[in-house]
Amino acid sequence: MNLKANTDKGKQGELIAQEYIKKCGMKIIECNWHYSKNAEIDIIAEEKDTLVFIEVKTRLSLNFGHPFEAITQEKINKINTAILAYLKQCDKTYKNYRFDGIAIIGLQNPKIEYLKDIGQF
Repeated sequence: MNLKANTDKGKQGELIAQEYIKKCGMKIIECNWHYSKNAEIDIIAEEKDTLVFIEVKTRLSLNFGHPFEAITQEKINKINTAILAYLKQCDKTYKNYRFDGIAIIGLQNPKIEYLKDIGQF
């Protein structure tokens, strides 16, 4: 699969994830917030008094592993750096903060898995 196809798959997965978290009652604040070339937060959302940072991983199937396997410790460290940068420039204060992950498996009738508190920052 080429890079453009992977990018398109990732964007589709992020749109599915956005719809999912809206249905869960969260309000999306930002999408694809970039801190640097290598540090991006896919979705930033509010859930009551909690600011939620969400990493989205999409796979068409499980043939090459589960999407959550792609959220390595190195990836978590990069996202944590971006989270701390975001919090420094954020005007609003929240009671709680959380780093979650969403796995999208398949794009037609996708299976969605949601994990809370996957990384500490």
